[in-house]
Amino acid sequence: MLRVENLSKSFGDHVLFEQVSFRLNPRERLGLVGRNGHGKTTLFRMITGEESPDSGTITISRNYRIAHVRQKLAFTANTVLEEGATGLLEQERDHYWKIEKILAGLGFSDKDMQRHPSEFSGGYQVRLNLAKTLVSDPDLLLLDEPTNYLDITSIRWIERFLLSWPHEVMLITHDRSFMDKIVTHTMGIHRRKLRKITGNTQKYYAQIAQDEEIYEKTRIKDERRRKDIEQYITRFRAKARLANLVQSRIKTLAKMEKHEKLEKMKTLGFSFRSKPFPARQVLNARNISFAYDPGKPLIRKFNLTAVAHDRVCVIGKNGKGKTTLLKLLAGVLTPQHGTFRYNPNVTTGFFEQTNVKTLVDTRTIEEEILYSNPQVDRQAARNICGAMMFTGDEALKKISVLSGGEKSRVMLGKLLVTPVNLLLLDEPTNHLDMEACDALLAAIDSFDGAVIMVTHNEMFLHALARCLIVFQGDQIEIFEGSYRQFLDKGGWSGETPGPLSSSDDMDKSRPEEKLNKKEARRRRSEILTERGRVLKPIEKRIAGIENDIETCEKRLNTLNEDMQNATLAQAGDKIADISRDIHTRQSAIDRLFEELESATSEHENQKAIFDEKLEMFESSLK
Repeated sequence: MLRVENLSKSFGDHVLFEQVSFRLNPRERLGLVGRNGHGKTTLFRMITGEESPDSGTITISRNYRIAHVRQKLAFTANTVLEEGATGLLEQERDHYWKIEKILAGLGFSDKDMQRHPSEFSGGYQVRLNLAKTLVSDPDLLLLDEPTNYLDITSIRWIERFLLSWPHEVMLITHDRSFMDKIVTHTMGIHRRKLRKITGNTQKYYAQIAQDEEIYEKTRIKDERRRKDIEQYITRFRAKARLANLVQSRIKTLAKMEKHEKLEKMKTLGFSFRSKPFPARQVLNARNISFAYDPGKPLIRKFNLTAVAHDRVCVIGKNGKGKTTLLKLLAGVLTPQHGTFRYNPNVTTGFFEQTNVKTLVDTRTIEEEILYSNPQVDRQAARNICGAMMFTGDEALKKISVLSGGEKSRVMLGKLLVTPVNLLLLDEPTNHLDMEACDALLAAIDSFDGAVIMVTHNEMFLHALARCLIVFQGDQIEIFEGSYRQFLDKGGWSGETPGPLSSSDDMDKSRPEEKLNKKEARRRRSEILTERGRVLKPIEKRIAGIENDIETCEKRLNTLNEDMQNATLAQAGDKIADISRDIHTRQSAIDRLFEELESATSEHENQKAIFDEKLEMFESSLK
């Protein structure tokens, strides 16, 4: 168990949080949210002992093991499999099946597992560290942006893995859909305080917005009342017969708590500048082939026609050629075979994940924007800096001192300088925080041009994709339709089940003999029927609890308004009655949330079991 009490941390005059407390309970999966630079990673580092708080305590139960993914890449074994096995517990060092299962889920093939770790890219080496962490079976997993180096099939695998994790998890990620599928609780760093709630990010942000709206309404009412009292005192101070009333007002004024106006939070709000496009067809690619190694073609006979207002998403495993394809479309690489035909009216904006290396460390943010387009004046550059949340003197910061997320925002700012009608985006959400990702999603959605984007973020895929370029196996396929339709019509083949199980347990789930189609359908139907029989009552119970919570919260909001009115009217009897009602209602809500948490956990565990049964059964038929 983990308990944090009265924790404070600052760097110079920059306060991250002050006097914050929270507790991590058994089997909680806690999502930590907050803007970049607000202290999420610092909190993790304090939990692991790598950073010290200014004040406060972090209490960890005896023999409670905490594991997090090491950023330092130091390997001692000769193969990926042997290196992964170093993460196993001492008594399980011969249980190679555990690390094999995790490595496969994270995208390592059987051949990869026999290669030396140094032969892999930095992204795959980080995956190997992640595998060593997952297999170590700690009591608490600390995961800081675990999806940054994962492809979409690995992300879907780790979702299933974490849903079946029997201990505690604390998770930082910019991918809201990934977080919302996993967490039981959400905790945010907001205005230098911590707020923990039961539920996902949608509920957390709705609660924050509601609290701030109530605070602001209360502040305005109090200010109005304060002004009325001050006017009364000023008007009647000299009248002797009203001296007692004046003194009473003075005492009331002294007791009134002054609510400071909330500082306006900076938000990333921008839109891409679109250039009018009078034609329909944007580009036409025919029989495109490309290879870095002549013996291993990466892209073969690829065809694509993109039209105005298209939303095309490129998806697939890492290393299959997605970024290469985007570079070919952008003209950075030249195809070895085939032809590209662009409409002469096309103006392209290209965001590539390694382009941050093109930023000049000695330049300021403002200068980088200015140098992007000679037609941009200083005021326009400052406006774009402001849209990217670099206001005032922050626009004069040197590139060399910026974080990865800040550099990504600079690259987006450079993309805003020139009006375009075709956006080519390669994993634009990497290193952005959750709020920035939301702003980017809105900007892409409202862009009046065509978009071709590489992304592993399923929230973006569900919201934007109208056509998919799918890298699967050794093929590149064009799927005309949404990401939901893609999943419904088969989706990803060969996804590895997430939860750990012994090889004996896995064998029990496989049919012993090859089944004919009729028998296979019957067995599959039996599993689905059993799943419905188990899950539907739980889902009905969850829906009933959620309705009860909504009813209680509506009543609680009404009681809070009644309390404000009674307080203003100084109605002592009403205040006491309403206070009791509020306490009773809040207790009922807390109890309902506990029931909801228990029911949701039960549903997730049961669903994971049936999903694994289905996946294993279907994979055995192939």
